[in-house]
Amino acid sequence: MIYLQLFLQFFKIGAVSFGGGYGMISLIRETVLTNNWLTENELMAFIAVSESTPGPIAVNMATFIGASQGGILGSFLATLGVVTPAFIIMLMIASLINNLLKYSGVQAFLAAVRPCIIALILATAIIMGLDIFCGVKYINDSFSLQSDRIIIFLILLCIGVTFRKVKRKAPSPILMILLSAVLGICIQ
Repeated sequence: MIYLQLFLQFFKIGAVSFGGGYGMISLIRETVLTNNWLTENELMAFIAVSESTPGPIAVNMATFIGASQGGILGSFLATLGVVTPAFIIMLMIASLINNLLKYSGVQAFLAAVRPCIIALILATAIIMGLDIFCGVKYINDSFSLQSDRIIIFLILLCIGVTFRKVKRKAPSPILMILLSAVLGICIQ
């Protein structure tokens, strides 16, 4: 039963999500918490691991969550579920792309979807930021500033800004992830 549920839930997430993996995080979060597959803290850890491992974040999250609930078969089915809708849609678009983009309705749809994607990503970032930096998971929780996490964030922000000013390019994400890991070990 869990295998079918993993496939169907991640298929649904893959089918209704636009904007890539970061646009899917809010849907994955809602699904995982509603089904009691993970706690909020476990989900945050899975997101961190998914961001720092190679590959798309949605695929990584589906794989990790599937593995936690159903082992290897669970990870395979959750991953298959999340990528199948995009695969089908891309096949359809590839066969019709030249004709589709000339229609104003298609252009209007794509223009309308962009702000929605940005709103989903920002909402997820705010919710995660409140949890990570302030310890607020629910609207009636009291604030409990996590000073160690705020310090790590500010150090990384300063390094990123300084690097951009001096080198005129963004710092390597790999180096920033490694640096954040070292800072987390040192500050904790």
